[in-house]
Amino acid sequence: MRRVVITGLGAVSPLGSTVEKMWNGMTEGRCAIDKVTRFDTSALKVHLAAEVRDFDPLTCMEKADIRKTDLYVQYAMGAATQAMAQSGLEGKIAPERLGVYIGSGIGGILTFVAECDKVHEKGVGRVSPFFIPMIISNMAAGKVAMRFQAMGPTLPVVTACATSSHTIGEAFRAIAHGYADAIIAGGSEASLAPMAMSGFANMQALTTAEDPTQASIPFDARRSGFVMGEGAGVLVLEEYEHAKARGAEILGEICGYGNTCDAYHITSPRPDALGAANAIRQAVAEAGFDGSEELYINAHGTSTPPNDRTETLAIKSALGEDWAYKASVSSTKSMTGHMLGAAGAIEAIACVLALREGIIPPTIGYREKDPECDLDITPNEAVRRPVTAALSTSLGFGGHNACLALRKFEE
Repeated sequence: MRRVVITGLGAVSPLGSTVEKMWNGMTEGRCAIDKVTRFDTSALKVHLAAEVRDFDPLTCMEKADIRKTDLYVQYAMGAATQAMAQSGLEGKIAPERLGVYIGSGIGGILTFVAECDKVHEKGVGRVSPFFIPMIISNMAAGKVAMRFQAMGPTLPVVTACATSSHTIGEAFRAIAHGYADAIIAGGSEASLAPMAMSGFANMQALTTAEDPTQASIPFDARRSGFVMGEGAGVLVLEEYEHAKARGAEILGEICGYGNTCDAYHITSPRPDALGAANAIRQAVAEAGFDGSEELYINAHGTSTPPNDRTETLAIKSALGEDWAYKASVSSTKSMTGHMLGAAGAIEAIACVLALREGIIPPTIGYREKDPECDLDITPNEAVRRPVTAALSTSLGFGGHNACLALRKFEE
């Protein structure tokens, strides 16, 4: 297998629409959750979300094109443009050796809702001719491929909250086995609409907390559900020798990937955590980690009672209690909310930066210990620690589990 390194990062997040802004927010322990400003939530059970507030699509798209694309595609284009600019890859790779693996958990739901309203108000004749291209979940990958003339393997993935961890993992495999020399990989989500929020709320997945700083509180005994977020995360993955030959700055290395299914329930994780634990075991085994690494784990950490409990069990089961208790763990969803299909990519970026800078971002809002969530979850403040390895876990509805293993880059 060929080595796969990371040469570019891009982020559009509630903490800011650049990687630098997002990372500064994470290391400062800043909460991006607040009252929803885009629509009236007075009739809803839930009033908080983590909105992207500073994104300008004109930085990455033409005005005429913006009108023909859903917001989730615009977010993806923003993150991909950043990542490719940092990588310096454009124009330095054969088009057929460059791919795009960008997914979305839900796709263009904002467009779907708007066009449904139009049908009710004005009739079916007024439905936009761009309706279908705007809502389908593969269009972010398609538009990014067009922008960068990526004619190699292109594979959107849809696995709910595990989407962009799977896109990165599958891209890693495609490059490692020689199907591409570089892949633009990640995920995007823009689903902050009354219909989507009500759907999650009515299934009791969202917290009804009113205090933004005490809403997304992973691993805390008081946790009561997740907070919806939005945005996009994109990484440029590249074969090591290809990156080295063109003098690229290498930011980190992807070295392992696990992909399993619970085969248990449409929304709830397996109580025995078998599926999640197996995904972690697969990633660790492929990476060749032996337990001696100084380890950071960016946990899925959604702030729902079952997820955080079973994820803790999965980590201890997969790694053994000794290594698990020594690891630094955190959930950056405490600051960004749950970015759904974009979450895994944003959290992989956090792992890359934690490895590079030796800073573990915190799990903020933490007050009350849950005896079933007893790992070192880096409560409330970032800590300095020279970690050499990282794991990023993502667990999606439908029982989809993904784990990425990353290593601090060394020649």
